Amino acid sequence: MYSPVLPTQTSPASPTQSRAKKSVIVTEPPKFDLESYIANYKGRTRLDRLLLIGICSSVLGVEALKLAVREAKQGKDVKRYLDAQNHLETIGPNEIEAERDLNWMDRTERANQAESQRLEAELKGYKNNLIKESIRMGNEDCGKHYQAIGDLQKAFDAYGRMRQDVSMNKHIIDTSRHLIEVGIEQKNWIAVSSNVQKIKSLGATEEEKLLQPYLCAAEGLARLDEGDYGTTALQFLSAESGMGLSCNTIISPNDVAIYGGLCALATMDRNELQSKVLENSNFRTYLELEPHIRRAISFFVNSRYSACLNVLEAYKTDYYLDIHLQKHVDDIYQLVRSKSIVQYFIPFSCVTLDSLNSAFATPGKTIEKELSAMIQRKELDARIDTQNRLLTSVPSAPRSALQSSTLKTAKEYELEARRRIQHMNIHGADLEIKASKRNPLGPGGAMDDFFEGGFGGGAGGRELRSSTRGH
Repeated sequence: MYSPVLPTQTSPASPTQSRAKKSVIVTEPPKFDLESYIANYKGRTRLDRLLLIGICSSVLGVEALKLAVREAKQGKDVKRYLDAQNHLETIGPNEIEAERDLNWMDRTERANQAESQRLEAELKGYKNNLIKESIRMGNEDCGKHYQAIGDLQKAFDAYGRMRQDVSMNKHIIDTSRHLIEVGIEQKNWIAVSSNVQKIKSLGATEEEKLLQPYLCAAEGLARLDEGDYGTTALQFLSAESGMGLSCNTIISPNDVAIYGGLCALATMDRNELQSKVLENSNFRTYLELEPHIRRAISFFVNSRYSACLNVLEAYKTDYYLDIHLQKHVDDIYQLVRSKSIVQYFIPFSCVTLDSLNSAFATPGKTIEKELSAMIQRKELDARIDTQNRLLTSVPSAPRSALQSSTLKTAKEYELEARRRIQHMNIHGADLEIKASKRNPLGPGGAMDDFFEGGFGGGAGGRELRSSTRGH
């Protein structure tokens, strides 16, 4: 279905960007319609997703890159236009969009440069006049412009300077949202998480409640990039319904169902999947957009593991073409597969390898190596009987386990008893270090002056105290 290609990319756009992902070439057609899929997004993420599909899909590559070229020419980012045009020129040289539009590039670069100079001059004037609100809006205009032309670092810096001139909660939320979106484009996930927390720290304001799905989505993407699938699932599962198109600059409601459902399958047991996913009224509205995810989860909960894996396998191509999910597909699928094998084996003391092959292996292949790897990783408490072709569970020793538990409890009790006896002995020998009693009037008070230096302080006071001792 796909073939890995060694990455030839440059260093990450941000120091916090995760490990470089391997590019993949997907040769099977995805199940989604490209135009319907890309209509769920707007802004720079729309162009980024088209570029990824164009580079990775041998079926939709030309169509996606043609759309990417048109999308880029509607904006002001010359570099992204060149990326799309260069790739299209390689795989579809006869297409009209493959011809480089030098006139558009020249006009756009001149216009971008003139706009940058104009906005910087306006911002300088606002600073000279010391009008905080104008300075804040000037930085915001600069940030939007730099973001549109693809200079993300300057955009991030401009949005960051807005914080100096905020005067109300709405300004803090607007500033943080700008930084979140630029941070996601930069793969600067630390900045994304910190700005999500800044909005949440404002308390239960009306704006924060409306942004709840947006914040869950942004935090979920940050956790997904780290490979923390358990926290990722919880973030997306907690997103309230009604997201609509309010987050389409970074994510769509369909993505919430896919990311949350897959990460939940990879990390949660059957009871948690039933209670936190299938019975979650808010998340159910997202699952209705991706019924195959709900079907896969239902199959797993009902112990139909091979059916669950078959559903996921059918949509694997789509997930290889997702900008955030691509590098995690293999890891997530492996976690779900390992869980399925473990759950399948739990009710039995031994299972034939042939039955396991029929349930989990592709035709003509065996899963013996996979079982061996799971046993070595201690994911599966079993042994492989190659002579009789059986997978047998390791016999438990309840008496030995009880004895070990009892000995451990006895040692903990003995240790605690020794500590208490030691404390009693220290107390009986009056070896405790007690806190010094402080003057009730506090340091520097009248009583301190009296004892340190008499009523008037100084040498006279010391002489009075000395003579008193003599008498």
